[in-house]
Amino acid sequence: MAYTYNIGDEADFAKARVEDINASYKDLTEVCHNIRMRPADAAVEILEEAKAKKRPIKYRSHNTRMAHRKELQGQKGRWPVKSVGIVLKCLQSAIANAREKGLSEELVVVHASANKKRSYMRYASKGRRNISKLETARVEIVLKEKVEGKKKRLEQEKKAAEEKKKADAAKKAEEAKKAAEAKAAPKAEAKEKEIKPAPEKPEVAPAPKPEEKEAPKKEEKPPEKGAGAPKSEAKPEPKEKEAKTERKGAEPKKEEPGKDTPKAESKPEPKTEGPKPEKKDTGKDEVA
Repeated sequence: MAYTYNIGDEADFAKARVEDINASYKDLTEVCHNIRMRPADAAVEILEEAKAKKRPIKYRSHNTRMAHRKELQGQKGRWPVKSVGIVLKCLQSAIANAREKGLSEELVVVHASANKKRSYMRYASKGRRNISKLETARVEIVLKEKVEGKKKRLEQEKKAAEEKKKADAAKKAEEAKKAAEAKAAPKAEAKEKEIKPAPEKPEVAPAPKPEEKEAPKKEEKPPEKGAGAPKSEAKPEPKEKEAKTERKGAEPKKEEPGKDTPKAESKPEPKTEGPKPEKKDTGKDEVA
């Protein structure tokens, strides 16, 4: 449902409304009249004092047989606590909506009104003819930002935007600097590696070679029968034969008494490869 106040551009306004209130619309009307065209902070203060019965609400109409109050310089008034509480909640809701929209704290109550709504018939019990009505009402409040407050708010928003812009620029510069440092770091490390000489490797002592073991000699197999004559080994001649040869060639030296004559050593003849011709047994020893 539309408001009874023409708001126009809603950027500078904040509003709140309460529907179907079980309260007197006459009291609500007078309470709204006491806070209209007042600053929001002053309106809240008035309503809180009226709720605590420290400040009466002035009645301009609906004041038949109403007492005069010295707090109002002899004008008629009283303390409608229930209606004051309802209007106070509605006003606080409008202020919260203004903060949510980002308006400044300098607000004015440009519109506050209460209207009568539907009334419900209530009947007495047990078929009695006593009939009463339950009247409901509605309250709506509209707040507007002051011109001075609007200027201050715009200036603050402008300053905040500039500060944010500067902070973003500084942040981007720091990020670019860090990125440049990160790129330069691997190049510097590569240069340091090129300059530094390679570390000398420790000399490793050669491992000792294992000693070669002589291969075991293969046992010679005896020759097969008919394959050839067996190899004749040269046997050393006896000492008597050697003495005879010495007598024939040269006279033997006289041996001095008391000295032993050295025995002639016999050298074995070298082995010859291949089979040797068979020698005929003559029965005589060959003299060399």
